[in-house]
Amino acid sequence: MTASLPTWSEKMFQLLRRMNNFYLPGSTMHSVMRFEVEGQQVGWVQPKIATILSRFPDVFTSHGGAISVNRCLDSYAKRSEAVDQVLQELRKDESLTCLKGWRNEKYAVMPRFCETPLMCMERSATSLFGVKRYGVHLNGYSWDDSGRLCMWLGHRSATKQTYPGKLDNLAAGGLAASCGVKQTMVKECEEEACIPACIAEKARPVGTVSYTYEDEEGVFPEGQFVFDLELPLDFKPRIGDGEVQNFYFYPIEKVKELLVTEEFKPNCALVVLDFLIRHSVIQPDTEPYYHEFVTGLHRSL
Repeated sequence: MTASLPTWSEKMFQLLRRMNNFYLPGSTMHSVMRFEVEGQQVGWVQPKIATILSRFPDVFTSHGGAISVNRCLDSYAKRSEAVDQVLQELRKDESLTCLKGWRNEKYAVMPRFCETPLMCMERSATSLFGVKRYGVHLNGYSWDDSGRLCMWLGHRSATKQTYPGKLDNLAAGGLAASCGVKQTMVKECEEEACIPACIAEKARPVGTVSYTYEDEEGVFPEGQFVFDLELPLDFKPRIGDGEVQNFYFYPIEKVKELLVTEEFKPNCALVVLDFLIRHSVIQPDTEPYYHEFVTGLHRSL
């Protein structure tokens, strides 16, 4: 008897599980060490990374299931500089593949987004420490002449360091240290899609999407601030800084189908799934995994 192919719902459910695989049986969740700064947990360190960090006792100490930044580094600046020096040394270790994508972009490190940053860290290294990364994502949408809900998607450049050639939200980007959420959203709109600030600033903050996954590069707790922007039907985004090679304006049903294909960047697919739920494109009486979708979009350590 031939096995039936997985449905759209089943494929999306599996994508959500993959993006939250840190919580699943077989993950390193029960073997990781806490990463602490000033006695506060700010991340997770896998055992193999903890062994590497033990080579730098002036910067990192180990105790009671935790890896800590040495308390003698008693300021934001001292901690940031000392950890950066270690990371510069670790860049020579070719087994740490994440550091090959060095960005020269600093992310803030803090227990929760609402708290004062304790230090900053090179973006490409955050997975080694399981530090939560934040970003902003914009859903750009309109209704076409026939009244159908449609969405703008970006097609990532083939030269991007991560997920080259995949479909993406209209604009998105990581939240660098000391940058505001809306400030970052407006900047990414201008840089990636040539959306002028006077239009981008009309975008509405509509919530967050959170998930945690792990792979060979470490642990990735991520939180995305999500914005919706209804665009004039005659507005067309243009290629800006080259991170996007094309833009597409698709009916929402086509976007929905694309979400569960290999063509879509996985975390951006979650942002669009959140859009589908909020705009009642999928509903609890007809979507069997509705509750699991909502739960899976808001997992936070």
